[in-house]
Amino acid sequence: MRFAASVATLIASAALSSAASVTFWTLDNAQRTIYFTSNPGSSNIDSVKVGGGKNTTVTFPDTWQGNFYAVKEGANNVPGMLGEINFGSWHGLTYFDVSAIVDPNDKDNVKQMFPAKSLEPMSGCVNFPCNNAYYLPDDIQTKATEEQELVCTLGGGSIGHTFTEEQ
Repeated sequence: MRFAASVATLIASAALSSAASVTFWTLDNAQRTIYFTSNPGSSNIDSVKVGGGKNTTVTFPDTWQGNFYAVKEGANNVPGMLGEINFGSWHGLTYFDVSAIVDPNDKDNVKQMFPAKSLEPMSGCVNFPCNNAYYLPDDIQTKATEEQELVCTLGGGSIGHTFTEEQ
């Protein structure tokens, strides 16, 4: 019985050390607010301000499902390009995509999403439109990864192939 309790404690602590997260990497100098919309059954997440030229990491519950969008400081709070996430879903995978369904003309907020360690697969574009975003309800653009830590780029510019967190 003592062994079983120790294993359960070890598994619980391992789960805590690999919490689901998205690092919002701002590629320009604009400040934005990130707004989150949770799917039914997922916790609500408060909006977060992301400074220009900075990275901000948001931690999510391990099985959170929903989407987010960014709004530049001074702009109306209107959903545009979406980042959609499903952490800890089928087979424990993280599913994600950049969706242009709501507003394909929002080309300056949510740009790309990808796993923080492997850097691929990637969803979204540096320049919209592209063939790597979700445009129609039946598009097959959702990506999957075993990782629970994602990166989402915001604004103009390109990251190349290197990601280092600067906080």
